[in-house]
Amino acid sequence: MPRYRLLLEYNGGPYQGWQRLPGIPTVQGALEEAAAKLDGAPVEVHGAGRTDSGVHATGQVAHMDLQTDRGTKVADAMNFHLRPHSIAVLKAEKVDENFHARFSATERHYRFIIINRRAHLTLDEGLAWRISSKLDADKMHAAAQTLVGTHDFTTFRDTDCQAKSPVKTLNAISVSRYGNRIEVTCRSRSFLHRQVRSIVGSLVDVGRGKQPVSWIADILAAAERTACGPISPPDGLYLEKVDYE
Repeated sequence: MPRYRLLLEYNGGPYQGWQRLPGIPTVQGALEEAAAKLDGAPVEVHGAGRTDSGVHATGQVAHMDLQTDRGTKVADAMNFHLRPHSIAVLKAEKVDENFHARFSATERHYRFIIINRRAHLTLDEGLAWRISSKLDADKMHAAAQTLVGTHDFTTFRDTDCQAKSPVKTLNAISVSRYGNRIEVTCRSRSFLHRQVRSIVGSLVDVGRGKQPVSWIADILAAAERTACGPISPPDGLYLEKVDYE
């Protein structure tokens, strides 16, 4: 059975996350329905990351095994069957049977977009988090650097997280301002459930001046979920890229 690697883009707003759920719209469910129409049989689609409800992707990676070799037409065929879903297959290519979208990944990149202005959002509605109060992106960036490295991230771990350990290695995190747009980017081999949204929400409290720069280091060391700041909404979060060997 030929295995295909898919590069995906989607607006997560209409979906209850990635993972297939009976009777509920999910990204995996929509992809598997389209793949079944393409292949004429049930197909399981495996993703590199299980994005939460409302979270978007510009570079999600998935793989699937088909009964028939579809050559170079897989992307176009999948996109035809995906209509009118807000999901697009940007690229599809045959890969070795040992490739696994999730377990072969070496690093995942996330980007969170904040629009820092008083006016409500129009073009970016549902695609960014609007914050009307002035944010100090430099302080947010300075505070975030204490998170780089290997730590117990219990403070930034959702209570429903199923990971075996709260210890993760954050390879990099950056906060940058571009006019009224603030972007938080981070990369790691893997993340805990809602880790990025928890970090962003806490950094925003620093940016607003509600907490000092040193506060992020303090709540990280506390290793207590109750020490975390407010969790950011999913609107501004994007799975941007997945790296492989």
